[in-house]
Amino acid sequence: MITKESPAKVNLSLRVLRKREDGYHDILSLMQRISLCDEMTFAETGSGIGVHCPGTPLPEDEGNIVYRAAASFFSRIGASPGIEITIRKRIPIAAGLGGGSSNAATTLVTLNDIHGSPLSRAELMRIGAGLGADVPFFIFGKTAWAAGIGDRLTESPPLPPFWFVLINPGFAISTRSVYEGLNFGLTKPLIHYSIPHFSTEEDVVGGLTNDLEKVTVKLHPILDEIKALLLAGGARGALMSGSGPTVFGIFTDRASAEKAEESLRRGERWLVLGARSL
Repeated sequence: MITKESPAKVNLSLRVLRKREDGYHDILSLMQRISLCDEMTFAETGSGIGVHCPGTPLPEDEGNIVYRAAASFFSRIGASPGIEITIRKRIPIAAGLGGGSSNAATTLVTLNDIHGSPLSRAELMRIGAGLGADVPFFIFGKTAWAAGIGDRLTESPPLPPFWFVLINPGFAISTRSVYEGLNFGLTKPLIHYSIPHFSTEEDVVGGLTNDLEKVTVKLHPILDEIKALLLAGGARGALMSGSGPTVFGIFTDRASAEKAEESLRRGERWLVLGARSL
């Protein structure tokens, strides 16, 4: 049996550039893995794919992205499947933190290791792109700028360490409905990506932006209240991650983050989680 941690992510910057002819959107996003992790165990079996998600409403069949990741891997290497995967969720579901994508990426990488690394990282990333836009990032395994639909990755220059306090208000958000709420007209011109240079604390804090936030906040104004609470608690900046609804406050020292986390947890209105950058 093999146990792996499967990390969440936050989007330190997320710009939506255009709607594509295939219905997806071109983005440019700075993605950061954080220490909030699910725990996944992998046990080889005689045959089949088993996925178990105790204590969650997640499906345990083809409806689960982890099942599809395992099926795609075995199909790609031409082998009969034989794996039992158990996911102990700590990352909130449908929260803008990439939990499902991370689980799929961890599955692909771990199965590849178990079977003697028959596939390159680039091949795993291609499989991942067919499962979900954030999966290649988690296979890439580094802080990165993601372009295209999230599948074109450029390693970020080293960033200073950050601590995060995350607040999840307890409702799920449909990523698709948020993107549809942008009301982009279909545009065909070639987009020229220009990656900003972020390297200092001030660069990152000053560059916090998320084009999806205004759509989700319109649906759920409580997110503005959460941002204000994080800023009042000492966060250098606050931003919604992905399509939401999780909002994070960013801190440049551990003590301030832990103090804010403890204070916000006393309210007991929402799920409050602490994490650091990986």
